[in-house]
Formats: sequence, C-alpha cells, structure tokens
Amino acid sequence: MEKKPSPLLQIQPPTFGNQITILSIDGGGIRGIIPATILEFLESKLQELDGEEVRLADYFDVIAGTSTGGLVTAMLTAPDGNNRPLFAAKDIKPFYLENCPKIFPQQSGPFSCIAKLFKTVTGPKYDGQYLHKLIKEKLGRKRLNQTLTSVAIPTFDIKQLQPIIFSSYEVSRDPTMNAQLSDICIGTSAAPTYLPTYYFKNEDKEGNLREFHLTDGGVAANNPTLVAIGEVTKQVFKKNQDFPITPMDYGRYLVISIGTGAAKIAQKYTASKAAKWGAINWIIDEGSTPIVDVFSQASADMVDLHLGVIFQALHSEDNYLRIQDDTLTGTVSSVDIATKENLNNLVKVGEELLKKPLSRVNPETGLTEPVKTGVTNADALKKFAELLSKERKLREQNHPT
Repeated sequence: MEKKPSPLLQIQPPTFGNQITILSIDGGGIRGIIPATILEFLESKLQELDGEEVRLADYFDVIAGTSTGGLVTAMLTAPDGNNRPLFAAKDIKPFYLENCPKIFPQQSGPFSCIAKLFKTVTGPKYDGQYLHKLIKEKLGRKRLNQTLTSVAIPTFDIKQLQPIIFSSYEVSRDPTMNAQLSDICIGTSAAPTYLPTYYFKNEDKEGNLREFHLTDGGVAANNPTLVAIGEVTKQVFKKNQDFPITPMDYGRYLVISIGTGAAKIAQKYTASKAAKWGAINWIIDEGSTPIVDVFSQASADMVDLHLGVIFQALHSEDNYLRIQDDTLTGTVSSVDIATKENLNNLVKVGEELLKKPLSRVNPETGLTEPVKTGVTNADALKKFAELLSKERKLREQNHPT
C-alpha cells in the first residue's frame, strides 16, 4: 500500500502529545562520520514508516550538537528555500567524505612529523579557512531563530571563561544570541590546538551589540544531551505551556544520544608514561592530543553516567538510548587524520556499530556494558523510530486545524 505524504511535516509542540523528544550528537572532528551513519539509518526507518519526505527535524523537539555534532545539528535543521531541512541525514556522510580532507589537509614526506609538531606548538594545526568558507557557503545568513526545530549548540567563551549555549529557547529572552548559524558552527568546532578560536559580534534589531570569543563546545559539554534536557527543564520552570510536565518526569522523555567513538580499549595513556610529560607532551603524543582526549571524553562520559543512573533510577531506562563505540584503535580514533582510507574506515565503524549489542551504563561500576537481551543498536533505533512516529502522529491528530 502506497504511503501518502503527511500534510504536516514539522513537529508540533509536546503539549499535543505524550513525550518530549531529544536528539543529541557528540563532538569528535572527522569522527562525525559515525553519528552521520547512525542518523542515516534512523531517518531511513522513519521514512519507511511515514514516507520518503520526512526528515529528523520533523520528530525531535530539541536537537543538540557539540563541535562536529553542532555542524550536523545545523545541517539537519537549517531551512532550504522550501522551508525544509537543508540536508537529509543521508547527505551528511558524503559531505564529510568530500570535505574533511580539505578541512584537515594531511602532510606527507620524511619531515612531516617534525612539521606537525612545530605547527602544533606554535599555533593551531589547521588554519580553518576552508572550513569557515564551507560553513558560510552552506548555511548562508540563516540565523538561530530560523531552524525548523529547536536546537542547543554549546560553545565556550574564552574571554568570559564560561559556556555559551546557543539555544532556540533563549533567542526571545536575549535577541543578541540570535546569531548566524555559520558563526555558531564555526565557534563550536574551534577545537583547541586543532583550529583557531573564533571571534564574531552580533547585533539585535534594537542595536544592542554582543561580542563572542569562542572555542570548541567540547570544552564545556562534548556530550550535549544534558544541555538539551536542561533547556527543556528551564522551559518547564518558566511554565511554558508547550511543556506540560514536571522537572523529574523522565518517563515523558525520549532521548537518543549518539557518540563519535572513543579509544578506551586501546588504553593509549598510562600514569607512568604521563608522569614524565611536560606541556608539549600533553599537547601532542604519538599523533594524538592527550589533554583534548582527556577532557572531551571525561565530559561525555560524565553526562552518560549521570543520565544513565537517573533514567534507571526512575525506571525509564528504555526511554534513553546512548549509542557509542568505545573500541576504536589506531587512526580511526583520531579526530583529524582525514585520509580517504581512514574516512572510509570510519564509515565501517558506524555500520558495525549498528550491529553491536545495545549497551547501558552500569550504575555500580560506571562502565558501559551490553544488555543481556540480545538487542542490537539497530533494533533499538527501529523501536525508537516507531515511538517517534507514533508521537508525531498523535500530535498531528491532537493539533487544532
């Protein structure tokens, strides 16, 4: 039986449904290919249920992304000329495969290691010019208040020494936050030691000016899931009628959090090794940047541990899906080795991750362990697709025409 296109594509507020839906995408440079592969699978399952024209932005109340995840967030939610998402999920992976080698050009030759070390010590490894031009070209002058669903993109202001969250919900309160999506994406992806910090200023319609001095959002929240929930919680406290829940009503959430992989299994660093490090070794060690690896992974895992414990304690663990691969080794664990071979290997990592068992954090140990039901990540995503489809249809049904 042929599916008929839905007359109502963009998501209606939670007040017309039963649940609040959240999608979160970690930071991780070129490893953004991994969540891109997962998101392509999820969107394909939604299309099987509701028609080829639907997009992820039609199902989530909030999409949050940090660094490379922030760019993916903007791609999924920025409007095109027809007021539909600029990118389908299936377009993101080819975008990365084509552009990552130009964003992170690789040096070769007998002195390439020395050149990389010198560049890392004296400044960022990459000048960011191609990335900046590309983002501005793709996103144009579109602003935060134009996204097709609410977004939350963390950055960190090094002048103020505080996180800055570009949230759709904050624009009405503070119009100076209504920045261009291109500026937000460049700011959230300005990873220390890899890309230069980013300055821009934004002026609202009243002439109020605000300056931003931004570095990578991963400094504050490499896993932005808690940021997204926090933005919803603020709306609940403000008695926003779109969110008719209590702050601790986690049974009303549907949360998908997608990581960009980690090299935990490789156990690259040891205390005895790091005990001898000075500043340079913390910045570069065998092609990696330990200080960045440590703070980004610590922030991501703390969020997963916190949410995993809360959802389980409130008997809502089936409403929280974290998909992450902790078994990366070698160059696929890098955030910037953008060779054709490595990028294709990252695609394979994403595809294999779909086949791996669903895992959850063990609140006793803090470790992530496979569930004993035999359910795979692909199975879990199919189930979530069904729940998201059901929620969207309920909202359409209840929404006054």
